[in-house]
Order: sequence, then C-alpha cells, then structure tokens
Amino acid sequence: MANKKIRIGVMGAYRGTSMISYCDVADNAEVVAICDKWPEALQRQKDNYGDRNIAFYDNFDDFIKHDMDAVWLANYAHEHAPFAIKALKAGKHVASEVLPVQTMAEAVELVETIEETGLTYVYAENYVYMPGPNEMRKLYKEGAIGELEYAECEYVHNCESIWPSIAYGDKNHWRNRMYANFYCTHSLGPIIHGTKLRPVKVVGFEGKLSDRCFRMGKLGGTYAVEMVELENGALVKSLHGGLYKGSCWFNMYGNKGRMETARTDASSDTYRRIYVYNDPFPGDYKNEKRVSYLPEVSTSTKSESFGHGGSDFYSAYNFVEAIKGNPEADYIDIYSALDMCFCGIFAYRSVLAGGITMEIPNFRNKEEREKYRNDKLSVFAEEGSPDKLPSNNQGITSMPDEVYARQKELFEADLKSTTGYSNMAFNQSRAKSKKIEV
Repeated sequence: MANKKIRIGVMGAYRGTSMISYCDVADNAEVVAICDKWPEALQRQKDNYGDRNIAFYDNFDDFIKHDMDAVWLANYAHEHAPFAIKALKAGKHVASEVLPVQTMAEAVELVETIEETGLTYVYAENYVYMPGPNEMRKLYKEGAIGELEYAECEYVHNCESIWPSIAYGDKNHWRNRMYANFYCTHSLGPIIHGTKLRPVKVVGFEGKLSDRCFRMGKLGGTYAVEMVELENGALVKSLHGGLYKGSCWFNMYGNKGRMETARTDASSDTYRRIYVYNDPFPGDYKNEKRVSYLPEVSTSTKSESFGHGGSDFYSAYNFVEAIKGNPEADYIDIYSALDMCFCGIFAYRSVLAGGITMEIPNFRNKEEREKYRNDKLSVFAEEGSPDKLPSNNQGITSMPDEVYARQKELFEADLKSTTGYSNMAFNQSRAKSKKIEV
C-alpha cells in the first residue's frame, strides 16, 4: 500500500473540510465520497467539488457501501462511536475527530470491534500536532526535562460570537446539552500523548452557568477543571470551556526542568513558541539552560494554510500514513484515545458525586471492560431514560425557547453572508494550497 493513494470517505461536510482540504494538496490520499444529513452543507461541497469524481450521500448506510479504503468521521461529537463501529464492520479504516465515545458501553463495543477487525483506528485530536505541544512531546521523549512531576493544560474558547453557526439554534444540539467536562481532549491530549503516561485517577469540577450560557442556550457549566493523577504519580490540572478570554497553553514540570508554550496574551506566537528551562544534572542549577524558540516543523510549508496552527494537516497526514503502514506515523490509537476521553467522563461523575476521586479504567485490559459493558449513562440519553444524566449539577434543566429562536435567526443570517463563519469553514484552504508530495 506504500505507493497507493488512499481513498477517503468524509462523514461531515462542514468540519470534514479539513480532510477534504488535505486531499486537495496531498499526493497520498483522495476524497471519493462525502456524506452529510444537512442539505445545505452537502450542496456547498457539491459546488466546491462537483467537477471531481466524488460521490455525495445524505445517509451513512449508503455512504458506507461506497468503494473506499477509509472513513474520516467529522460528524457530531457525541455520535462518533456508532458510525466508527459501522465503518469498521464494513471493512473501512477509521479516523474519528473528537470525541471517540459518549458512553462507557460504546467504549467497550468500539475497542472490541477494532481488535476483532484488525483495522486502523486513529483518534484525530489535532491539538497534539500544534507546533509547541508537538515539540514538547519530542523533548520529553528525549528526556529533556526528566520524568514528569506536574503539568497544566488549558483550552479556553469563548464561542459566544460563533455559537449560532456551530449550534444552529437547535436546543438539542450536542453543544447545548454537553456537560462541562465533556470536551476535555484539546487540553489533556497533548499532555497524555506527549508523555505516554496513562491517567489513573481524576477529580472533577464544574464552573457555574454564566450569563453567556443563558444567552447561548448552553446547559453545561461555563468551564470545567479536571485534576488528573497519572500512572507515575504526576498530577495534571486541565482547564477548558468558555471563559471570557481564550487561552491555549501547555506546561510540563519534570525533575530536570520545565517547558511550556507561550501564553496567548504574551505574543502572537502563542502555541507556536516554546520555552525550555532544564538542568542536565538534577539539583545542580549552575548548569541550567534557558531557551525560547519557534520549533521547526519539517513540513511546515505544507501545513501553513491549515487551521489550528497547521495541526489539521498533521491529523490527516498521520492517519493516511498509519493506514499505509509507515512506522514513523505519529497517531493516537484507541487505548490512548479512551484514556483522554475517560478523564472527562469520570470527572463529571466526580462532579455529580460531590467531588470524590474516581478511578479511570484501563481498557487495554479486557477484564476491566466488563463492568462497563452495559453502562449507557449520558446527558444525551432520551428524557425519561434511566440512563439520563443532567447537563449540569446546578439544577438548571432548560432554557427559554426564545433563546434558541434568536440563535436560529443569527445562524440563518450567517449562512446568507459571504463573510460569515460558516462560509469561511467551507472554503478554508482551497484557494491557498499548492499540490505537494508527502
């Protein structure tokens, strides 16, 4: 498969634009099918790619029968697992954007399906490929700061200005119903992937619903904190959610030094710049070295037009290279994906239980899965179901209908605008990219 162009089917015409754009500029993959239930999104991609040999589908069951090697899942964040399982059973390799599962029962079925089929599954957590976090991973592997003792990570994104364009004014949209700890892998991902240390315990915290939540129609808390213990005893503080000012920041303390990315407010470099302080001989601070630099990325010119600091390019690139059997492919497998995801699931269970410590199961061990085989607890369960969890622990169960009506009006206005957020997403890199070899 080394010289074969991998045929990709994209599920999710909106967010799936990142993989479509990757295939625009790469020689190792091509998009052959696009699927979405949203007619407007499908039509946008038909307008963009109608001159290509691409099939378009409005339902997954027909889409999965298409002659292709792999599926890129960019659908709703709480619906990835059922589609991944269907795709794997149909003989397709799978890349899943965040998040891999929404329930523990899904996690059991997904991991066992991957093991049974032997196909490639990649978790496309793009923040691990940002220049700063990616360099931290390389340095940690080389022992630059020694063994991890403590880390902090932040993914703060105030989405109020774009909320109509990503939640559509739909009161049942996953973004409006998700709990505060749900979307945790943008913050925790680079630490877990960078150190290869498994999380074993977590305590969760939930921020109160702010005025922004009530304007947006969002039922989950404004932000969340996870305090995670790793298998070597190191502690990690993870902060993510919709606080006022955005922040994307990663920091690791080892027994021989410390390294971090630039704070968002420090300079325009943000997650591109890294600061390293280390002492090759622990305790002998006379030899401490202090450096700050922008990491060189070998394929930086290929990725510069892609979103999230170029990391969207590397999510796609490493998926394709994993399928092709490249031993250098840097990707997140199902076990590490669940490690990251379980931090959020069990942090919220900690919140609901009053802040007690929760143990995080290791799904590499088959015997640890049995306890969760029928565990379907979820905020996304149907009303009245015994599996239904509240979206917050503060007793707020609904928002006024007029909030969603206003959000829908703003969404429809955005769709009509040539400069709106939705249009920007559909056209993110076609005009900028050049054909490349990878």
